Amino acid sequence: MDRRKVCVLMALWAVAHLGSPVHGLRALRRTTGGRRGSAGLTGQDANGVPLRRSKRGWMWNQFFLLEEYTGTDMQYVGKLHSDSDRGDGSVKYVLTGEGAGSLFKIDENSGDIHATKRLDREEKAYYILHAKAVNRVTNVALEGQSEFVIKIHDINDNEPRFTRDPYVARVPEMSDIGTSVIQVTATDADDSTYGNSARVVYSILEGQPYFSVDPETGLIKTALPGMDREVKENYQVVIQAKDMAGQNGGLSGTATVNIALSDVNDNPPRCQNTVTLYDFRVPESIELGSAVGLIRAVDADIGENAEMDYRIIGSDGPGMFDVTTNRSTQEGVVVLRKPLDFEKKRQYSLRIQVENAHANSRFFSAGPFRDEATVKVTVEDVDEPPVFERASYVMEVKEDTARNTAIGSVSASDPDDKNSLVRYSIDRRTDMDRMFNVHAGNGSVFLLRELDREENAWHNISVIATEFNNPRQISRAPVYVRVLDVNDNAPAFATGYETFVCENAKANQRIQTVSATDPDTPLGGHRFFFSLAQEAAGKANFSVRDNKDNTAWILTRRNSYNSLQKSVYHVPVVISDGEYPMQSSTNTLTVRVCTCDREGNMKLCNAEALTARAGLSTGALVAILLCVVILLMIVVLFAALRRQRKKEPLIISKEDVRDNVVSYNDEGGGEEDTQAFDIGTLRNPEAIEESKQRRDIVPEAFYPAAVRRPAPPPIRDHNGDVRDFINQRLQDNDGDPTAPPYDSLATYAYEGSGSAAESLSSLESATTEGEQDYNYLSEWGPRFKKLADMYGGDDGDSDS
Repeated sequence: MDRRKVCVLMALWAVAHLGSPVHGLRALRRTTGGRRGSAGLTGQDANGVPLRRSKRGWMWNQFFLLEEYTGTDMQYVGKLHSDSDRGDGSVKYVLTGEGAGSLFKIDENSGDIHATKRLDREEKAYYILHAKAVNRVTNVALEGQSEFVIKIHDINDNEPRFTRDPYVARVPEMSDIGTSVIQVTATDADDSTYGNSARVVYSILEGQPYFSVDPETGLIKTALPGMDREVKENYQVVIQAKDMAGQNGGLSGTATVNIALSDVNDNPPRCQNTVTLYDFRVPESIELGSAVGLIRAVDADIGENAEMDYRIIGSDGPGMFDVTTNRSTQEGVVVLRKPLDFEKKRQYSLRIQVENAHANSRFFSAGPFRDEATVKVTVEDVDEPPVFERASYVMEVKEDTARNTAIGSVSASDPDDKNSLVRYSIDRRTDMDRMFNVHAGNGSVFLLRELDREENAWHNISVIATEFNNPRQISRAPVYVRVLDVNDNAPAFATGYETFVCENAKANQRIQTVSATDPDTPLGGHRFFFSLAQEAAGKANFSVRDNKDNTAWILTRRNSYNSLQKSVYHVPVVISDGEYPMQSSTNTLTVRVCTCDREGNMKLCNAEALTARAGLSTGALVAILLCVVILLMIVVLFAALRRQRKKEPLIISKEDVRDNVVSYNDEGGGEEDTQAFDIGTLRNPEAIEESKQRRDIVPEAFYPAAVRRPAPPPIRDHNGDVRDFINQRLQDNDGDPTAPPYDSLATYAYEGSGSAAESLSSLESATTEGEQDYNYLSEWGPRFKKLADMYGGDDGDSDS
């Protein structure tokens, strides 16, 4: 009966909760013995012991649980029951494993299992748990532990999601129908193995009729032919992905696909002007390579599909113009290649063609991918400077041509229609010596000075042509004047010749070879003739032989020469050229007579010859003299410096610059020297003559006299007089701005009042001779006996 009850309960639970047969839920029971009230023996072992068959009491295989439960009560999962449970409460059911106690709870008395929370299959699809029955008192397991699975049953609770949103794609314009654009993908988190919850179907919501989508793969394709980028470039397509195989009630998601048409070269270039005529006006003075004008063509395409090439296909001035392409603006630039001349041609016509640089042969059937334009270039007149008939002029003139002779002419004209008169002049910067001039009206070039080819064989001058009506319009032409040679220079020895002849020389012996030079340059080259002068031909000691190669030999005419009779001979040689008019000159060769050995080597010559051969040149002598003069100057300067060093300086020490004693080493003349300094002046300051001037100050006639303090009254004390006088002079010098910068010490030979012998100076005797008493000299001992005898005697004795 218990087994039947369990089966009935499980069937009722499956029908109530799953709505489907209980094909997945089974309850297998295990008992510890046989059937109730009988022992089931199945056999014996090897020892004859009977064997008892054991049956499993219970085991749960798996449960199914719906996800996303929305009820208020806990969701019932199932019930555990053991054959050992007698209903007396002695059995306790225990649940362990994934989610046990948190997600799943079991009633330990009845074995009912409930889910405590709302479960999501997309988070976890199944849970593995373990159940066992234990004795409530002893906690001993009554049955072995059994494992079972709670599988979460999927419901359609997730909509499809695209992997990207938005999608960006490009497809060439003018693509055929069915051209693939991009493939979109959507995923569904529901269980793809159960029902159609994860089966996605694609459809297009926006973007018809231009594009379509494959419902199974999500591949987007073009659905309309001839889509033109120039008409519409960007498209927005909305794709829907729906699960449940697209049936009603399925969930769906959408994604946006931005599709842009890429450009292809399907449009030809077109000139911008509707009449395809361009009119340019340029001055004739425009420089070569300058832009004349721009041609603009338009192309609806972009990028390299819009690049264009321009070329001239027709012109009435071949080679005058060229056209290039400005790649940044795709404009045609008409460029001047040859100079314009308003007077020769005033208008040009060009046909210019423009075409794509990268044509697409797929669209050639649509028409020619090129266009043409006509360009008219009008030349404007410009006041131009005069133009010389030739770019340069070459004139030839002989060097003996007289002044004011015309040597050639230049010609220039005004190229403009008004044909203004032209005035000519010489650019004096090219003719600083004023050798040439030009006639202002006819352009004749003539000489202002005689030319000399030997000084300058070519003269390069510039002639200026100026319009009378517009002096600012000028042009220049170089004139090259070549000076032609005339035979106006006589030939001469190439160098100064001097040679010797041996005393034992033989007749017709060569002693020297001479040559000549001539600054003229005849067309056929030089040809010189050598001969002995007529005045020396009759009594000549030497002869001249012309070698016909512009050289000549000097030969002896006798067998011997005597240096004692004549030591130097002068041989006159006449040199003439072969040009017209013939030019000639007489050159002298100096020949000295010398003593030679048998081989003809000179051994001894006269003094004059030796000096000439061994002497120094003039330049060497001048250099030697300069060296001698410089050495003398150095010696004199050194001696002067030595002498200056020996002089004792006025100021011996640089540190002591205040008091310096100047010694003159002058000896006084004694009592008879009336010009000596009078000591009486020191004793009587008031007796100083005001007219006397000091030698160490500037005279008062040039500077105002210093204000002197009044002199103190005279004191009879001789020492006091001298002291007061010196103090007064010191004060005067300190307050005098004209006094010398240094103090001078004057020595008066006054010993002062401390000496017992008083003053021995004879200067005092001039004023106090009658008051002197020299008797005390005899008391000073034998050293002063001589003085005592000279001055100590009485007047009576001296008279006697």
